[in-house]
Amino acid sequence: MTADHMMGIEKFETDLWKIADNLRANSNLASNEYFMPIMGLIFLRHATNRYYEAKAAIEADKAAGKMPDRPLVEADFARRRALNLPKSARFDVILKTPKNGNLGAALTLAMEAVEVAFPPLAGQLPKDYERFEGSVLEEMMRMFDSEGLRQASGDVFGRIYEYFLAEFSKQGAHDNGEFFTPPSIVQTIVNVIEPDHGIILDPACGSGGMFVQSSHFIEDAGQDTMKRVTFYGHEKNDTTAKIAQINLAVHGLQGTIRAGNEAITYYKDPHELVGKCDFVMANPPFNVDEVDAEKVKGDPRLPFGLPGVNKGKKVSNANYLWLSYFYSYLNDNGRAGVVMSSQSSSAGRDEATVRQKLVETGAVDVMIDIRGNFFYTRTVPCQLWFFDRAKERDETRRGHVLMLDARSIFRKVSRAVCDFSPEQQKNIAAIVWLHRGQQGRFLKLVASYLARAITEGEAAKPVLTAYEESLGALVDLMEPFARTERQDDPLAGSWDDLTSAQAILTADIDAFVGEVAARAKDWQGAGRDNAGLHAALRALHPLAERCRDLIKQIDLVTKLAARVIDIAVKDLAARDSDDWANAEVNRACKALDEARVKAVEALRQARYFVKQADWLQERFPDAVLCDVEGLVKRVDRATIATHDWSLTPGRYVGVSPEEVDEDFDFEETLRAIHIDLKGLNEEATELAVRIARNFEELGA
Repeated sequence: MTADHMMGIEKFETDLWKIADNLRANSNLASNEYFMPIMGLIFLRHATNRYYEAKAAIEADKAAGKMPDRPLVEADFARRRALNLPKSARFDVILKTPKNGNLGAALTLAMEAVEVAFPPLAGQLPKDYERFEGSVLEEMMRMFDSEGLRQASGDVFGRIYEYFLAEFSKQGAHDNGEFFTPPSIVQTIVNVIEPDHGIILDPACGSGGMFVQSSHFIEDAGQDTMKRVTFYGHEKNDTTAKIAQINLAVHGLQGTIRAGNEAITYYKDPHELVGKCDFVMANPPFNVDEVDAEKVKGDPRLPFGLPGVNKGKKVSNANYLWLSYFYSYLNDNGRAGVVMSSQSSSAGRDEATVRQKLVETGAVDVMIDIRGNFFYTRTVPCQLWFFDRAKERDETRRGHVLMLDARSIFRKVSRAVCDFSPEQQKNIAAIVWLHRGQQGRFLKLVASYLARAITEGEAAKPVLTAYEESLGALVDLMEPFARTERQDDPLAGSWDDLTSAQAILTADIDAFVGEVAARAKDWQGAGRDNAGLHAALRALHPLAERCRDLIKQIDLVTKLAARVIDIAVKDLAARDSDDWANAEVNRACKALDEARVKAVEALRQARYFVKQADWLQERFPDAVLCDVEGLVKRVDRATIATHDWSLTPGRYVGVSPEEVDEDFDFEETLRAIHIDLKGLNEEATELAVRIARNFEELGA
């Protein structure tokens, strides 16, 4: 249902952006001139990866007798969401072909070959590579040919693609980034409206991310996207429309996207889809105030009338034009998910009148508040609006709106950017499931978290063994020197601390392994109803606590080992001793730290999934929707009316109570700080002596 677009990308990003830096430094092109050529190279790299992945799957199916051994056709690749790339257009083939100063020409020919082989891309791909220096092009291609990027596929490479869109947006290279919607926002919309059939429209489609994530959702359910849905889009910017077509093509998808003046949604309905759409998804521009009121007056897509019109006969804020359009495009059972400015849900005067009429239809289903910093180019918070036209005829649901304040749900991706983790996306969807009475899906998600916690616990065993072996190897290397008798030995106390902590850690790892085995056995016979899942979760709490404690112990033992090395080298000149193999110790120390990172992450994963199950069951203990202070409340229409028809979730759900950090261990924190502080004090003393010596040498 969800993918984590942030995982696996950080290690690529710095090198990837160097490509654009290289162009800025070594060409006379402005960013808006090299944007499309770079995106074309990303397209070839991604399309080549998907081609070889699909070809391997085809060969496997042939070997297994699932398909006949015959020449391959386009449909074989399309079925696996890939393009049957002509040989001359494959990234690796182009890079291996002798350049002879003609790399630009080869890339242009490659783009032309793709357009011939895949007609929906005709006229969409960049073909101006001969403007670039051959050496600059080759360097760019080699950066895209790293081992990591050759193996990248699916969501990892999709995130790379989106990363470039976002980075160009930050540079102001493309319409201030208005077209780019972060993947976790898109996936949240997809998870709520579940676009799995019929006509899907995005009347502000930008780079086509809504279509791509809809495809992921459909194929995760085992369905063929292009047999299930038809994509339609509007995009006023011609270049952005090309990006959308490329983005669809690289995922083996097709859609009809109108661009330019005929696709300005305020004034045109190019596909004539009023009342025909099964799903509408969009992130329209916020707070536009220059729409000509005379041109839109009487538009059948505005059944609730115009919002406010200023003295210049302009619509004072187009947010409610968009909301009316989305409602009007839906058929009688259609659903819509829309990103909106957070100001719109409580806007007054004529906008409030339109909002009242919307609420009175019964179609407004869910409102979700999102905190700021989710967008790469905007720091402001936003809201997600969800319509469900079928709800208008459901007497038990039509009079209520689910208010969900998700501003406290997020993870930090960087100092400036937040998103939802895949599990946070699922948890938000699970609340909506309960709103719709789908208790079975909620319980299935809780069960999946518990199963995953046990699986991750079992997977941690070899990683912990590897850490123990790395620690043992380092201790063995240091032992001859550490056991040497010295008067007033400064190493003795730290060595005893290390070996004592090592012995305790070994015993605790053994206990952890035994706990995992016991819980895995219990899980096989555990009930999958709500009571059974509560019991299974309670049984996993000790395992989660062991994970927390082991993480602290591993970090402590690693610091103690580093402390022993510092004392040995700095205080006792260990490097001059025959009992100290300095190079081997350094290698072993590095290996220990690498093993520590893997061990800590494995333990965190096991504990993380227990905490996800906790998050759901603590808030919804009976597996039915209930009001949760600061998070969610199902509000009736009468209550909304008393609040001036406001649809701002924060007005209704209240303020969440401050949560106590149960993981905080004051004693362990002080011990870790003490170890760090002791080392820093020694470094400070050494630095002070060095500074004094330097002053003496200068004659000060």
